Order: sequence, then structure tokens, then C-alpha cells
Amino acid sequence: MLRTNQSFLDRTITLYAQQQRQEDIVVRKYTKGQNLYDQGTASTKVMVISEGIAKCYFTEANDKEYIVEFLSVGEIVGEIESIRHIPSLCSIQAMTDVMVYAFSKTYFRELLERDITWSNMLLDVMAQRIVHTSSRASYQQLYSLEHSLHRLLEIQSQQDMTIKKEDMAAYLGISVRSLNRELKKML
Repeated sequence: MLRTNQSFLDRTITLYAQQQRQEDIVVRKYTKGQNLYDQGTASTKVMVISEGIAKCYFTEANDKEYIVEFLSVGEIVGEIESIRHIPSLCSIQAMTDVMVYAFSKTYFRELLERDITWSNMLLDVMAQRIVHTSSRASYQQLYSLEHSLHRLLEIQSQQDMTIKKEDMAAYLGISVRSLNRELKKML
């Protein structure tokens, strides 16, 4: 549920310290509720989260949100858009205050071409996402909503984070009304 990647953050911190031009990687801060990316808009940076929690979500044509994942320390965002030269696939919003290392797209692409460690770490991140997405999809198909909600509440408690009902419903792919019914059943 809450994705982290400490080794990717460690590599980013090393690159930040070693950069020749101070504008290749900059530190940015986002306050709770502020968007790091907006779905459908062109982004200028690739970011690695160094502190805080953000949610990655799609807004469908019917204006319903679907939360893909909650992201935290070491997670990279905007890399697919940079590689493919496309607008943001989803929105990413700070759920807490968030600090990121923001890479210029030019520098990010240079790293892909010349830094094999960086490239291999990025490949690993993408492979992990595919595995996680497949696992989550099969989990949602195989288990009841009650079971998925119970698991979400456990993880929320373990991570010591508060998730709004709207976000819980969007993560589970249900309406807030359906969520309230399930929560009432659990009491």
C-alpha cells in the first residue's frame, strides 16, 4: 500500500551531492493538498520523494478518482512521462508535507544514458511496479471487499497514517456510500 524505496533515495542523495550544475537536481517542498503533478499536463521535472506521503491517482472521464498507490520515501514519479515524452498519466498530490529531489528532464535522460547503476535501479523500480500492480489486481479480484477493507485499515494502522474516507473508497475502487456500508458491517 505505501510504496518506499530507500536504496533509490540513497542513490539520489549521492547524485544530488555530486552534481556539477546546481540546477540539475533541486529540492522542492509541497504542502499537504498541493499537487506535484496534474493528470494530462506536461511536467518539467522527474521527482524522487525524500520526505512525506503522496497519493497517485487517475481521474476518469466521469470525474471519479481511482488511487493507484500511496507513495513515500524513495519513490520516483514522472519518469515514464519523461522517457515517453508524454503528459502526466496521473495526478500526484501531497497527503502530508512532501519534500522531493526534482531532476531536470535533460539531466534525468543523461543519467539514463551514462549511469548504469541509475538505469538498473530504475529498471528494478519499474519491474517492482508491474509485479505490485498485477498482485493488487489479482488480490482485488480474488478477495471480498470486506477483506480488502480490513487489510487497508490494518496497513493504515501499521503505517500510522490517516486516510480520508474519500481516499479509502478511491483506493478500493468503490463509492463512499459503499465504503460506509462496509465500515458499518465491521462495527
